[in-house]
Amino acid sequence: MSIMRRFSFNHATAKFWDQREAVEACARTGSGIGLWREPVQEMGLEASAKLVKDAGVQVTSLCRAGFFTDPTQAAIDDNRKAIDEAAELGAPTLVLVSGGIPEGGTIDSAREGVKEALSVLAPYAGERGVTLSIEPLHPMFASDRCVVTTINEALDLAAPFPAGQVGVVVDTYHIWWDPQVWQGIARAGREGRIASFQFADWVTPLPAGVLTGRGQLGDGCVDFKRYLAEVDATGFTGPIEVELFNDALWARPGAEVFEETRAAFARVLE
Repeated sequence: MSIMRRFSFNHATAKFWDQREAVEACARTGSGIGLWREPVQEMGLEASAKLVKDAGVQVTSLCRAGFFTDPTQAAIDDNRKAIDEAAELGAPTLVLVSGGIPEGGTIDSAREGVKEALSVLAPYAGERGVTLSIEPLHPMFASDRCVVTTINEALDLAAPFPAGQVGVVVDTYHIWWDPQVWQGIARAGREGRIASFQFADWVTPLPAGVLTGRGQLGDGCVDFKRYLAEVDATGFTGPIEVELFNDALWARPGAEVFEETRAAFARVLE
């Protein structure tokens, strides 16, 4: 069976492309889509849910919640709202980026904040049928965006909760460097916690805007075939989202980026 049946286009890859047009392109090609909260809210939650339902497009994830290393009530409330949005959209998983080190805090206290927030949010997500998907980010983002940097760390945070409530994201861009990554993926599979699988390439030299410098598939050093094999070996057969934060891509027409990304996905997995 063609690998393209598992292709999902994360809307952030064509950030400024109209959400309706992106969904229509996915419908035409039988692709899934990873949605983002901001475009969903701009269109309206009910209208967005109707759009994907009418188009017959699978929503593979909703991005993004989290940022709760300083778990104020406002942050918890916004995360509950994000869980509700995921449930309304039919997204099986809500991607969580933990957040960085709050002012006056330490990386240890920030990680404790993640634990506290999960203890509040995980049961609610379970009630709504949504899996919270902890995304480890590359260590260069630890201070300001995400104090969770490896799959094993994410799995340790998820461990106190049922797998249906809390899982992890396997994102090649963020974990390709980790010498324990294959063991981490195997562990995630054994524990039934692979909730999202995402592709992006790592290119060097690093662009000036590192956050928006993810490479198109095949332009960098990530071994996508091995990632596919390792994840498939766990029994995971779900969608594979391509999520590229890239200024050059964002400046181009969304439809063009969509077709290029599908072609790159097929090429790196041939």
